[in-house]
Amino acid sequence: MLIHLGYELIFDCPAPAPLMLMLYVRPEKAPVLRYPERLFVEPFVPIHEFIDVYGNRVCRMMAPAGKLRFYYDNYALDNGEPEPSIEGAVLHPVEQLPDDCLQFLLPSRYCEVDRMSQMAWDLFGNTPATWERVQAIINWSHSRIAFGYQYASPFKTAFEVCSEQRGVCRDYMHLAITLLRAMNVPARYATGYLGDIGVPISPAAMDFSAFLEVYLSGRWWAMDPRHNKQRIGRIKQAHGRDAADVALTTFFGANTLVKFLVWTDEVR
Repeated sequence: MLIHLGYELIFDCPAPAPLMLMLYVRPEKAPVLRYPERLFVEPFVPIHEFIDVYGNRVCRMMAPAGKLRFYYDNYALDNGEPEPSIEGAVLHPVEQLPDDCLQFLLPSRYCEVDRMSQMAWDLFGNTPATWERVQAIINWSHSRIAFGYQYASPFKTAFEVCSEQRGVCRDYMHLAITLLRAMNVPARYATGYLGDIGVPISPAAMDFSAFLEVYLSGRWWAMDPRHNKQRIGRIKQAHGRDAADVALTTFFGANTLVKFLVWTDEVR
């Protein structure tokens, strides 16, 4: 299966401002791309690229005053199969986890593990200490939240979304990640492309999609408490502790988003 993917973003900056972008595909996923990644910037601005502490490819630049346009277009090859199910996967005791997994058990900006730990054990302490515990948390998070773009907030934490019971895709992830970590399951926040492939076409505008990854049986598995099913054609851009680590754009100055267009379509 071939997937056409890309985006066009336009910002208006009242004054020059430093800027970071996290809009590339994860380096280890780049081999699925048909063409080398190239970000077009108008007007031309010199770009510096680096790999952050989580292995994400990041670029930084000095945004000039006025309109600034980013454009990216590519194709990705996918096997066309749904993501693998965690059924039968094994939970690791904390003492057997790799060192780099431990950070994904701790509280972070949007995931108040310490605040919600007792609640997690009250809800899921009697579930089997197997993959079924993970699935139970995903199912509960899926049913807990009513989705709506009007509920989006960059300040909402897992505890707050659990109380309000409404949010957007990032809120589903933060809630499930917090509960998973509280139950000693390493969980991290991820973002990427996800088209309407193998599912009914959504009437909403295409967007980048948040999901999460859990560490079971010695590897990371993609899961999605918003949709709560294995999807086809997910292409990861970045991962971190929560949404604060993988912001698509980070301006160190004032700006206004003028245009936001994303495409992720199966090529037939």
